[in-house]
Amino acid sequence: MHADTEPNSPETSPIADAVIEPTAPEPTEAPTLDPWEELEAEAAKWKEISLRTAAEMENLRKRTAREREDAIRYANQRLFEELIPVIDNFEMGMIAASQDTKSMIYIGMDMVRRQLNDFLASQGVEEIPTTGQFDPNLHDAVSQEECAAGEEGRILRVTRRGFRLRDRLIRPASVVVSKLPTPTEGGVA
Repeated sequence: MHADTEPNSPETSPIADAVIEPTAPEPTEAPTLDPWEELEAEAAKWKEISLRTAAEMENLRKRTAREREDAIRYANQRLFEELIPVIDNFEMGMIAASQDTKSMIYIGMDMVRRQLNDFLASQGVEEIPTTGQFDPNLHDAVSQEECAAGEEGRILRVTRRGFRLRDRLIRPASVVVSKLPTPTEGGVA
């Protein structure tokens, strides 16, 4: 060794004497992509993720707005459900008071009934129609009665009024429904 050379200098390093031969890629390795193509693939992947996330956020925003509208629209539903039996009792009182329609009690109760009906209508509460054909979505058939005139399934009378809040059913109307008479043994109805 020379005195002026350092022990780990490239001139004295055993690695400097080694010849490095390039190795050929093994056939099992996948060909490497161009770095530019790798960046484009990565950008495309993140673009797809961001588009999906944006679509999910838009759907969440729409669903939240729809749920908020429904919550506001039907916020009083429970109140109306609990008020309906009170309305039923009031109507029974009106029937009893109707014996003397000129009495001050009947006139006062009739004014209250009109105000109550106006208030309910302004809040979107409406009575289920009970004329015509039975509809199982709106009516609850409590019994059937034979009726020679007319068709089967026609509402004959109401036993309890039904209500809905806008398009949501609060309570179905309880009704008596017609049925055709059963034929007798002689074939004559």
